[in-house]
Amino acid sequence: MSEVEYPRESVYNLIPRDEVQTEKQQRYMSKYRPTVVLEEKSTKDAMRTMGPAKVEVPSPEKFLKKHSKEPKLPEKTQCSKDVRHSCTVKKPAVPAMTDTPPMGIHTKRDFIKTATAVPMKPQPTCVDTRKGHKQLLENSGLVPKYIKKKHYGEVPEYLQQRNEVERRVQEEYDNYVKEQRAKGAMKHLSDEEQQAALKDLKKAWEKLHHEYQGLSFVTDNISKKTRRDQLEVAIKQLENDIKIFERFKTIYIPSN
Repeated sequence: MSEVEYPRESVYNLIPRDEVQTEKQQRYMSKYRPTVVLEEKSTKDAMRTMGPAKVEVPSPEKFLKKHSKEPKLPEKTQCSKDVRHSCTVKKPAVPAMTDTPPMGIHTKRDFIKTATAVPMKPQPTCVDTRKGHKQLLENSGLVPKYIKKKHYGEVPEYLQQRNEVERRVQEEYDNYVKEQRAKGAMKHLSDEEQQAALKDLKKAWEKLHHEYQGLSFVTDNISKKTRRDQLEVAIKQLENDIKIFERFKTIYIPSN
């Protein structure tokens, strides 16, 4: 059994202390309480017995009969039979030969145009499913309406503007290169020099890549991590230089 621990004895516990009396807050009471109590009593007093207080007792003579609750149709009369076979709205009588036709009636309808009008042709459609689904032939993509447009095959205006901007930028760059070449500050690399430089860059990349693959897989100290970062930066720089030499045919370098 575990030992029971008691609080340590102290001399200060023998000093009499004043009892602290806490004041209890007054309980919340709604202002609508008397109204609710009165309403509840008024509803309870009406139904104190089993069922309503005053209920009319059914008479024994008014017992439920067979088919008494079924809906009853109105009885047929002679008038209703005549109305069934008669027309509510009578048509006008046929005019006699002696009657004169009405004169002075004018209309805006062109009878000649109506008689000679060409019937409207149905719009061509195409069926694209075996269940008979139809759609307009013009919207189906089978009609070559786009290649017959007025501006079909022409270069759009935004592309012309972009080409003009590129041409201006290229002219400015060519003028700058000419000025630098005239001053002797830039040198143009020939095709042989470009191929030789590209070959040297690829050899240097292979050498660094081989050294990078020989690094330890675990970088547990600062020197290994620093060496890995240096090789990654050098390889990235060589890859960018190789892309530049392979992309551009004309390359200039500082003459000094």
